[in-house]
Amino acid sequence: MNQTFDYVVVGAGSAGCPVANRLSADPKNRVLLLEAGPKDRNIWIHIPIGYYKNMTSPLSWGFNTEPDRGLNGRSILWPRGKVLGGSSAINGLVYIRGQKEDYDHWRQLGNEGWSYEEVLPFFKKAENQENGANDFHGSGGPLQVSNIRDKREICDAFIDAAVEAGIPRNDDFNGVTQEGVGSFQTTSVNGRRCSSAVGYLKPVRGRANLVIEVGAQVMNLEFEGPRVTGVRYRQHGMDKVAKVSGEVILSGGAVNSPQLLQLSGVGPADHLKAHGINVVHDSPGVGADLQDHYQARAVIELNRAISVNDDVNNLVRRAWVGLQYALFRRGPMTFSAGHVGVFTRVLPESATPDAQVHFIPFSATSLGGSLHPFPGVTISVCQLRPESRGNIMINSADPFAHPTITPNYLDTDYDRRIMIEGLRMVRRITEQPAFAMYVMKEHEPGSGRVTDDDLLEYARNKGNTIFHPTSTCRMGSDPRAVVDARLRVHGVHGVRVADCSIMPTVVSGNTNAPAIMIGEKCAQLILEDARRDAA
Repeated sequence: MNQTFDYVVVGAGSAGCPVANRLSADPKNRVLLLEAGPKDRNIWIHIPIGYYKNMTSPLSWGFNTEPDRGLNGRSILWPRGKVLGGSSAINGLVYIRGQKEDYDHWRQLGNEGWSYEEVLPFFKKAENQENGANDFHGSGGPLQVSNIRDKREICDAFIDAAVEAGIPRNDDFNGVTQEGVGSFQTTSVNGRRCSSAVGYLKPVRGRANLVIEVGAQVMNLEFEGPRVTGVRYRQHGMDKVAKVSGEVILSGGAVNSPQLLQLSGVGPADHLKAHGINVVHDSPGVGADLQDHYQARAVIELNRAISVNDDVNNLVRRAWVGLQYALFRRGPMTFSAGHVGVFTRVLPESATPDAQVHFIPFSATSLGGSLHPFPGVTISVCQLRPESRGNIMINSADPFAHPTITPNYLDTDYDRRIMIEGLRMVRRITEQPAFAMYVMKEHEPGSGRVTDDDLLEYARNKGNTIFHPTSTCRMGSDPRAVVDARLRVHGVHGVRVADCSIMPTVVSGNTNAPAIMIGEKCAQLILEDARRDAA
């Protein structure tokens, strides 16, 4: 290509699309957006239930973790989006921001501009909330946020049972408080997914100053001294270089962004030298401090045919599912990876919710696997603020080799206690009268698992990621921090990171909405700095 751009954005995912949109809004800025995956033409991207297919499809990078001692040596699949829209094109569509305290904690760590009061305007700017604007929500933004379209009898029963168990109702997890039980909101509109590519790129693809390249995998950044000068990438088998006169913004996510920095010579010096990479800046925190939400699922067999399993396993009902969607954009094909949510405290010392539940009105043998032959529902519980930290490190100078992912799940006593008590909390809800009337049996973990050791061993053997990796390019001012509060990479010039890797600590909830907020905020920071430098 050998052209020069003011800005090059690497990764057209949840954060990268907002960055490219906002920077190219000024026709004076020439912006290049590079995405390793294809265009978002696959129909199952846009049908909400398609997440169930696409998490294990070629639209995912298909990363796998190292064997994890906390999981009794298991290696698990880490789906990450490899397509326009990134993980927002294949995720479960749940729209959750986290807790006010998460962002206030970031600010208390010294990250100016990242308190809840300061990030709330960016959440609102991004949002087109179906329920309209208020103190917590925006309207008219690129990201469509909608209510669950179809109520299910078993979902209402679960909400009622949670209330019976002492959990308050909550109609808006992103409002005054997160704590409670209620229906999730989703990044969708009229039964169609609203990925960041749909919301932020589709309306502006005609901008003459915005170049979007797909099938373009970045191999490394090029530096002259500490300043970035270009981006080298491979597209259709050809190596190309895009020159940059302004800044490169890495939005590859918690795996690809630290990998790319390391491949470019920014990372732990000894590790880079061991792989023959010239060190541009010794930054020991690149790839370190990985956090992720870990989940364990309970599966309940019902005593009546009211789950999605029954819709799919019956030919007539399956045909009706297809017709419902084709004619009305309703029914199971509009379902997200969480119909009902619970945010609650399972440890007595917790001041705010420490566990999250996703209730789904179907059950399956495995991620992306066939649905059970019986009526079933899935109740997933995850820890919201894990203490365990892992790392993501290159194991080769080959940019096309997957890095080594070591999450260190369940590495602390606190994390183990959360999972044990979380499974007990789920069991308490299902034993309440409003839900118990529907229960045939607890299929998993199974009623025979009652002790702490039983439940922990179940979590180790059957638990999984809930797909929220963060913090591998952590924001801060300490020696291990990778970016500063304006998302500039320490030790080099002209490089910023805008994705979940910059989180000092993982937020207490799903990470897609925060990633979009980070993209919105990064774009404003860049434009502010550009105006200041030009003055």
